[in-house]
Amino acid sequence: MQNMGDGSCPFEFNFDPATFKVGDIVSYRVTGSLEGFPFMGTLAEVHDDHVFLISEPDKPESKARATRESRPVVNEADIL
Repeated sequence: MQNMGDGSCPFEFNFDPATFKVGDIVSYRVTGSLEGFPFMGTLAEVHDDHVFLISEPDKPESKARATRESRPVVNEADIL
């Protein structure tokens, strides 16, 4: 989302796992063949050692478990 002409990004991501809360928008990563691509999702659940995020806003069933770190990591098998 960087370098969009004027250098701005239309989204505000929370990169601080200590302050994660339900509804926050996060940038996350995916393992496997999608590694290296940036994704964005909304936090649906926040736990001590992991989070659940929704990767497709219009599909609540797209909830996937991810690590709790500045850019959470989702296992590719959990989203395909």
